Amino acid sequence: MKELKTIATAENFTAINVGKFNELSDYVLELAPEVKIPGKVFCGAALETTGSELSFQMFQPGTETGFLHTHKNHEELYIFLGGTGEFQVDGAIFPISEGSVVRVAPAGKRSVRNNGTTPLVMLCIQYKGATFTQDDAADGNILSEPVKW
Repeated sequence: MKELKTIATAENFTAINVGKFNELSDYVLELAPEVKIPGKVFCGAALETTGSELSFQMFQPGTETGFLHTHKNHEELYIFLGGTGEFQVDGAIFPISEGSVVRVAPAGKRSVRNNGTTPLVMLCIQYKGATFTQDDAADGNILSEPVKW
């Protein structure tokens, strides 16, 4: 089974490498001995994230999530990096492809499937919903010190 690789880490950052997107199918997420999800890898623990979780997943042609799910508190962003398929939220089904981005509120009943002919590659970012404010939008600070490479 494939594993995440740490590139660099220090007090204020962690960098990892998940590998080539076309090799995501080498990962297997084991939720229980009888529940294994091929092509999915969570990155939050390896990155030491404190405000979100993220995962990459590859769906081979003809495969799907296989279940609907919701969250208690977490909103999710699904960002599609390659392939084509369909997304379902609360019974609404719509096409997705490379470049599609879908936001789903915690209560949304969601699922995804690859009905295309090539792998469907997805990045999912999960974070606590209803917490971002206008003040947060102005949180960044541009520093006056020069960038040195």
